[in-house]
Amino acid sequence: MAVDFGLPFKAPEVNPITRKARAIPFLNPLNMYGRVFFFSWFGFFIAFWSWYAFPPLLHDTIQKDLNLTKIDVANSNIIALCATLLVRLIAGPCCDRFGPRWTFTGCLVIGAIPTFLAGTAYTKSQLFAVRFFVGILGGSFVPCQVWSTGFFDKNVVGTANAFTAGFGNAGGGVTYFLMPSIYDSLVSDGLTPHVAWRVTFIVPGIIILSVAAGLLLLCQDTPVGKWSERHNAAQTNLAAHGVQATVVDRPHVSIADKPASLSSGTGSPPAGEKMQYDATGERKQSVFLDHEAQLTEQQMLDTARGEIVVKPTLMQVFKVMFAPQTLVLAFCYFCSFGAELAINSILGTYYQKNFKHLGQTTSGQWAAMFGLLNVVTRPLGGIIADLLYRQFPNVWIKKIWIHALGVITGVFLIVIGVLDPHDTSTMFGLIAGMAVFLEAGNGANFALVPHVLPHANGVVSGMTGATGNFGGIIFAIIFRYMKTDYAKSFWITGVMTIGINLAVCWIPPVSKKQIGGR
Repeated sequence: MAVDFGLPFKAPEVNPITRKARAIPFLNPLNMYGRVFFFSWFGFFIAFWSWYAFPPLLHDTIQKDLNLTKIDVANSNIIALCATLLVRLIAGPCCDRFGPRWTFTGCLVIGAIPTFLAGTAYTKSQLFAVRFFVGILGGSFVPCQVWSTGFFDKNVVGTANAFTAGFGNAGGGVTYFLMPSIYDSLVSDGLTPHVAWRVTFIVPGIIILSVAAGLLLLCQDTPVGKWSERHNAAQTNLAAHGVQATVVDRPHVSIADKPASLSSGTGSPPAGEKMQYDATGERKQSVFLDHEAQLTEQQMLDTARGEIVVKPTLMQVFKVMFAPQTLVLAFCYFCSFGAELAINSILGTYYQKNFKHLGQTTSGQWAAMFGLLNVVTRPLGGIIADLLYRQFPNVWIKKIWIHALGVITGVFLIVIGVLDPHDTSTMFGLIAGMAVFLEAGNGANFALVPHVLPHANGVVSGMTGATGNFGGIIFAIIFRYMKTDYAKSFWITGVMTIGINLAVCWIPPVSKKQIGGR
């Protein structure tokens, strides 16, 4: 089959029921799906840049200016992850309640405030406080993924989520280039190091607010319009396809939307009741006739039932968070993204320890490659997951892919820890090889997330993302207590990664009782 090189520019084909895109218009910002794709990854990219803006300057410049010890630096890295953990847990239900676009905007705007205030830190305690609240920006990952899931269909959602997160995570690599470069430029212009590093943080703050404004003004909540109208859109689409006298449950709804009139004149029933579609008589012909030939009535109904995101009660939030399928995703992300966060914080320092001829800027640039590989590696994990799913249309294949990547990552981490390379080629080669599988695991994970309890996608995404952040805290604590013995920390992280993946590999990817998402 010939490759369609014009696909990234074209308006995508859409699912006739959910209106989700079946292709990704990477290079078409004029298209609604293209704009959402761009702002999803770019918004998270800017957030990640600011979230990890401290480490490139922390080891030398900020540490010296604030008279910090190595323990203080390690503690600040741990504190930077704590707020993100809390925000991700909150952001998930907020996405389901208010919509991912507004949640995304809120994370960026609130996180911009401590970014602007970063330069006001003059003591260790003030630095800890600033880094804690800057961590709010890390919570933007959850609405980034939920928003992307809401616009792209099951055949490409893994690829879309992997690209938006992968491009976004690259902000953790770019910051190792940008922050030292901005700082060096300010120093060469005559500012003292004491002032220059403080002024440097104004740059990401301004860009964060600009992106938040664009996200809010140029995009929309769902493919069919406002978040509050998403249920009505499903009803209208099914009625337009002439589904005959069949009912659709609104799964686990606790707070009913206000009744809204349909074209047929019926309204939305109270929570817990069934929605009756006025589609009696012969099945209607519509502009989606070609697609209708591919979907039976039952498939349409299951699609609609599974895709409707509901407003959860607190009890339902906890039930989804601790469902076995959610916990599998969470524990796997604990290993992959958690390890990435912890390694990203210490990699420049590790390089300086083993290769003393590297200064702050050079070691930072080499460390940046670990984060920058996300541009390729995380999307690769999602793309391969989607390709496997198309070839073998069973959700198990995506789960097997996640665990395979996890085990291989663990092996690489153990090898790095055992060898503790003092040869640059060996070190950089092993780190790059480990990054391929580690970061691909992140992309594979969020290729499976949309299949698990899709009516509560925000809660599942929030729990998964938060647990990944919790992994970052745990692994950062390991690095902190091992002090400068980074090799041993790598070895321990590798053993934990393999053990956790093997411990949860037997749990089914979706519940047998689940409707939709398969």
